[in-house]
Parts: sequence; C-alpha cells; structure tokens
Amino acid sequence: MTVYFIGAGPGDPELLTLKAARLIGACPVCLYAGSLVPEAVVAHAPEGARVLDTAAMTLEETHAEIVAAHAQGRDVARVHSGDPSLYGAIAEQIRRLKADGIDYAIIPGVPAYAAAAAAMGTELTVPEVGQSIVLTRMSMKSTGLPAGETLENFAATGTTLAIHLGIRALRDIVRRLVPFYGADCPVAVVYRASWPDQVILRGTLADIHGAVREAKITRTALIMVGPVLGSQHGFPDSALYDAAKPHVLRPTAKKA
Repeated sequence: MTVYFIGAGPGDPELLTLKAARLIGACPVCLYAGSLVPEAVVAHAPEGARVLDTAAMTLEETHAEIVAAHAQGRDVARVHSGDPSLYGAIAEQIRRLKADGIDYAIIPGVPAYAAAAAAMGTELTVPEVGQSIVLTRMSMKSTGLPAGETLENFAATGTTLAIHLGIRALRDIVRRLVPFYGADCPVAVVYRASWPDQVILRGTLADIHGAVREAKITRTALIMVGPVLGSQHGFPDSALYDAAKPHVLRPTAKKA
C-alpha cells in the first residue's frame, strides 16, 4: 500500500500530469483539498472509490483515513493543489506516515507561479533583467516564517518575488518593498491562475493596491514583483542559441 501525494496543478484540469491522472484513476481512496482542487480532477477516481474532501478535516482525521486504507491494503491518492512540495503541508503528513511505517511517493504538479507566468505570457528569467525567483509567503494567520526569511532580505537582492498568501497584506507588502524596488517597479496580481474566473491585474508598487481593492480580490491570489514583469525591450538574446557561441551540443560556431 502506498500514499501518493499528487500535485493537481493550479486549477485547470488539463494541467494535470499524465502520471497524476493515472494514479488518481488507480487508487481506491482519494483525499483531496476541495477548496483548491476542482472536482474535474478527482473525477478520474475509479468507480466506487472512497473520495473525501479534506477541506473541513483535521490532520488527525485525514491520517486516520490513511491508516484505515493501509489496514485494508488500499492505495491512497492524496491530492493537493499546485505542486505538493510548495506549501502543500505534506511534511507533517509524511512524518506520521513514517512513524506508522506507511510507504509514500510524491508526484509533482504545475506550481501556481508557473501558471501565473503562462497566463501573463512572460518569461520569468530574462537575460540581464532577472535570473532568479524567490518563492515566499506572508505569515498572516498561518505559521510564522524563520527569522531570516523577511521581505526586506529577499528584496535586497532585487530578484523577482512570488508572494503567496499575501493579498490581504498587500498594503504592508508595498510599504516594505518600495525602498528596495522603487515605486515604479512592475507588479502583477494573478487571481486563481488557470481557472475559468482567472483575473490578472498589472501595475506598479505605487498603484497595485488600489487596483486590487477596486477588483475586490481578497484571497487565492499570487503577488509577483520585479523588473522582469515590465517592458522587456533592450535585453540581450540568451547565449544558448547564439550562433557565435558554441556549446557542447553545438560545438562549432556558425557564421551569421
């Protein structure tokens, strides 16, 4: 018996991986986060499967379901939104599985920041503009962050920020980031990336808070900050496809 932590992707059922769909379709027990995972994803579960929405369940209750399935030798599809390795709350589940001697495997999924970039039609690593991304979140009502993981420390590098669980703290985020990025730094807020009701708001640190308030977005949104989100004219082409710069797969430079 195995528990499969399956990444369902950001919302669009067609972004579910082939492996994820196959495993959901093979497991007689399916536990999914119904507040973030669409029913179309768990519709892959086999006929007669025990399918439970865990949104209102506690950790102990979901683990009890897994233990019961283990006693019966039944595989479990534990379906999370996005990629389970990012804010998936799987570490505490894995700790309990190890304590009970229950096997598990992690099946990656498309993360929200990738879906947001796709929706905006942009690359997040642009030559000489931005080559790094920091994935972080705000504390709000969830667990706190380690002492060194502050917006100010990340902002000091000037890198692109992808901020989860922060839309209700947007005013504070703007206040803390302006000294590092400047008020005219590009910002994008992507609400429910890849869902049918997806909303993309673009602006700057100076005006994004007003735009979000006007749109009445209060949850399920990713905040992205950084120069790569702005006009990308004038940056150099990547060396990867530069005819004058050979590499291991193209060892000889080509003439223009």
